Amino acid sequence: MSTGFLLEARDVHRAFGTTQALRGASVAVARGEILAVMGPSGSGKSTLLHCLAGIYRPDQGEVWFDGTRVDTLSETKRTELRRDAFGFVFQFGQLVPELTALDNIALPLLLAKVPRKQAYAQAAPWLERLGLDQHGTHRSGELSGGQAQRVALARALVHKPRLLFTDEPTGALDTLTGETVMNLLVTAAREEGTTVVLVTHDARVAAYADREIVVRDGRALTTPSSAVA
Repeated sequence: MSTGFLLEARDVHRAFGTTQALRGASVAVARGEILAVMGPSGSGKSTLLHCLAGIYRPDQGEVWFDGTRVDTLSETKRTELRRDAFGFVFQFGQLVPELTALDNIALPLLLAKVPRKQAYAQAAPWLERLGLDQHGTHRSGELSGGQAQRVALARALVHKPRLLFTDEPTGALDTLTGETVMNLLVTAAREEGTTVVLVTHDARVAAYADREIVVRDGRALTTPSSAVA
């Protein structure tokens, strides 16, 4: 069912045991939009992201991506969708510690069966693009927090995903480093035409987005100051 939105959740419910994390959350994301999803700890914002990304199946409601209903896909199809169409950046980067920065960036391409030489040829320009050209052979333990997050961002974007999910991407960084990472994230997303869903509790991070919604008590609320006209 096409609605003109790239991504949409409709009346999504999700519980963990007796804890109701989402209670009818609905959200729609336009193509090319950077949407900030805000809310206090425990509000359900990360659960909403996981449902939107097809990681969790909602107990009730629907999730649509570009005309395809995601929540009814098989686990295999949802895995393929995440691999091919989505990118992810989490709070602590989650780099593979045994691999170098360049290896980590090339990893999504290798997993997608891109030939090794081609994968590294596509990955290498991201080092310079994100100011990492001196760190390509460094492993995660040799990188600062900001450098590691830039590697994670490059890894998320190297295969040109249509949709980037980020969950507290600056949560482990100091303010200045966080600003650097967010500037790079927004610039790269705009240049690539990538739609972004940005989960954060930090108003300074949310200010980089085109629009904000607030998740409160498991429901997604459009803030009055950022309602779509």
